[in-house]
Formats: sequence, C-alpha cells, structure tokens
Amino acid sequence: MARRLLRRRGMKILARNYRCPKGEADLIALDRSTRGDLGAETLAFVEVKTLSSPQRADPHAAVNADKQRRLRRVAAYYLATHPDAEGLNVRFDVVAIVLEDPHAPQVTYIRSAF
Repeated sequence: MARRLLRRRGMKILARNYRCPKGEADLIALDRSTRGDLGAETLAFVEVKTLSSPQRADPHAAVNADKQRRLRRVAAYYLATHPDAEGLNVRFDVVAIVLEDPHAPQVTYIRSAF
C-alpha cells in the first residue's frame, strides 16, 4: 500500500527493505517534484508503520527518537555508498497504515515527518 501511494504521488521507488550495516529503511524513493522548488530532486527515506487497531497506538508516533536516529544513519550510509545520490535533497517521510477494517485501511502519508 505504501509503495502504491508513493508511486501515485509521482515518486520512483529505488529500494524497499534496504539493509546496510547501519540498519534498515523500509522504502527509499526519489521525488522529482521538488526540482523546481528546491533546485534538486529529493531522496525520501520512508518508514512504514502498520497496526491492526488504532487503539494500540498511533502508527506514526512509533517513529521515536531512536528510530529517527537509526534512519538518519542509514541515510548517511546510503548517500556515502551511492555517488549518484550526490546533490539530492534528503527528507524523512512516514506512511502510517491502520488495518482496523481490512476492506478500508486508513493510510496517512506524512511528508518531512522529522
């Protein structure tokens, strides 16, 4: 669902479940729409949080300071090992999915979440 949402927003998925010595990123996507406003395309490191019930917790609140720190380390590693990413903007997004009703999942996209 998260990949489909990002693609509908015009983003190109570069990696899913990206693993490196610094940790993991659920999705890495290229957002070309920022070229005009920011002068360059943007590399989005996306955390996907899924819960079966909204009573358990707010899915995007689960991206705490520790998870943010780990995702920043993954992004730094990715940028250091992918020379083609030089000059791109970087941001961190969250896609929160609540599956309370399996026929109508609630999907929330938080651009620049942190």
